[in-house]
Amino acid sequence: MSAVADSVLATIGGTPLVSLDRITRDVDGKILAKLEIYNPGLSKKDRAALRIIEEAERDGSLEPGQTVVELTSGNMGTGLAIVCAVKGYPFVAVMSRGNSVERATMMLAHGAEVVLVDQAPQSIPGEVSGADLARVEETAQAICTDRGAFRVDQFVRAGGVNAHFFGTAPEAWTQAEGQIDGFCDFVGSGGTFAGVSRYLKERNALIDCYLVEPEDAAVMSRPESEIRGHPIQGGGYAMRDLAYLSDVEVDGYLRVSGEAARARARELARVEGIFAGFSSGANVDAALQLLEGPLRGGNVLILICDSGTKYLSTDLWAEAQGDPSIS
Repeated sequence: MSAVADSVLATIGGTPLVSLDRITRDVDGKILAKLEIYNPGLSKKDRAALRIIEEAERDGSLEPGQTVVELTSGNMGTGLAIVCAVKGYPFVAVMSRGNSVERATMMLAHGAEVVLVDQAPQSIPGEVSGADLARVEETAQAICTDRGAFRVDQFVRAGGVNAHFFGTAPEAWTQAEGQIDGFCDFVGSGGTFAGVSRYLKERNALIDCYLVEPEDAAVMSRPESEIRGHPIQGGGYAMRDLAYLSDVEVDGYLRVSGEAARARARELARVEGIFAGFSSGANVDAALQLLEGPLRGGNVLILICDSGTKYLSTDLWAEAQGDPSIS
């Protein structure tokens, strides 16, 4: 087999699995982190983008040269921009202005058209709410109708789950030699959790799988809770019903504050050398909760969802930006 890839799309997946031994030095157990930052678009969403487009090509719902449209917090949009650039589809990304500017810049660099939607009243920049996402959805639907476009619909299409059931999960299982006791994932569309947890439970029904939510928008575990803003971009939209999770077994829920997610992301960079975003920090904090509780002594699988380079304009790296040692 040639070592030369036909295109960058062939480099999606096959990401490393790393044991976070420095972060877990004071706890009993291991965190096994799948480094999705090694995908060409620097996030796990490259997998779903490629799978959804290729499934649509096979079933005929996406025609040659047809415009592709999707709402995004930036990661799915970047993945789609890469896939569409290689395959020759015009791509329109629709995103809330509450997301970091680096995400829009990456999509534009890959040739995408980016439509930014104003946030809902009282929304806070950097904290995208369900109300903000509803505005983005309305705009995406209108563009699809106007242009006769193919809608990716990442919250519904099977490819969003299949990418992880057939890709991410078996990779991790093989890399860990089946030594996985638990899995937890910050909930966005729910596709990652659905695909990975289904695969793991088919291999070993005793593996515990937990959904991770923002402490201030934990509507899945606490439906009547008050919804407040949080900085963990890419998920935690306070959506109570997610299609991907409708028939998925959930063993429990973990809640992480924005402050904890921020601190763990910074710790990842400082201690493990892994430069990642807010949701990766949330996953690390949730995994530590498991190792300090019900999965003490076990191995917990997480995903490092995206790169910290997508958050340079946010307060995630504010301390580094103000470091007096930088000159």
